[in-house]
Amino acid sequence: MSLFGEVPALDSDAAAAARARQAALTKPLGALGRLEALSVWVAACQSACPPKQFERARVVVFAGDHGVAASGVSAYPAEVTAAMVANFDAGGAAVNVLADLAGATVRVADIAVDTAEPLSAAIGAHKVRRSSGNIAVEDALSPDEVTQAIDAGRRIADEEIDAGADLLIAGDMGIGNTTPATTLIAALTDSEPVAVVGRGTGIDDAGWARKTAAVRDALYRARSSITDPVALLRICGGADLAAMTGFCAQAAVRRTPMLLDGVVVTAAALAADALAPGARHWWQAGHRSTEPAHSLALRRLELEPIVELDMRLGEGSGAVVALPVVRAAVATLTAMATFEEAGISEG
Repeated sequence: MSLFGEVPALDSDAAAAARARQAALTKPLGALGRLEALSVWVAACQSACPPKQFERARVVVFAGDHGVAASGVSAYPAEVTAAMVANFDAGGAAVNVLADLAGATVRVADIAVDTAEPLSAAIGAHKVRRSSGNIAVEDALSPDEVTQAIDAGRRIADEEIDAGADLLIAGDMGIGNTTPATTLIAALTDSEPVAVVGRGTGIDDAGWARKTAAVRDALYRARSSITDPVALLRICGGADLAAMTGFCAQAAVRRTPMLLDGVVVTAAALAADALAPGARHWWQAGHRSTEPAHSLALRRLELEPIVELDMRLGEGSGAVVALPVVRAAVATLTAMATFEEAGISEG
């Protein structure tokens, strides 16, 4: 039995109407490039042409620590995760600044930060555990925990959509989290560790070697579960990744468009599309990070990044930077005059 309901198809009639309107606007057809395709996508998601401008874009940052950080796979200590959760809550992180500029709001959810008590009851409402296990030597989660984490992401999506969110962005925060993300992508795309492991927070050559070894060892332990995304999340993922998987899948089930961020979110999206086939059609790739695994995952999802700025921060920051571009796509399709309205002959 599927963990999620059926993913609805995008509205083909609304898409056709949007293409027809693009052809009638006061410009040469195709002159706005990717903006035109994005406007058609938004119209198809909303079942409306012209589409409405987004009124409540919402970023949810999923925070969690990972035991594999103790293996020296990150340039920063694990304690940074909890400090950054407080920074998100105070509005001082990059994603807070960028979201404010783009007309979005930010929520942070402690899914597996290695602290005894969450920063607040609201932030810790869906906490699964303190840190996920070290995937190089042990499973990240128990069977009950992976189910709990996926359901936490599903419930967070429902909470945000029920509160009026009309576009969602998933962000991530967790020292060491690119290691399980890269492992998931390698497993789901049948790729070798040396081809997908990147520099994460800026590790040196020795750190890269340790990270590659951790990914290799985790893949070996998961070798019998390659076709089972829930088992992969349990063995070599983590609570935050599992929650993001549930979040991405449920957004599609609830007909809510989403902008994907970098390698960690896109790893979860790969698992989500496996669990809720067709979910990928409700997503756009906000950007392409510098992590090699991210490009591999985007190709598998058949998504092209909206912007490419060599970003590798996470937090949802790359997707938030792309949001004004999506807003521009909606605005041009909605507010531009047609040739007929402007009294201009197309001949």
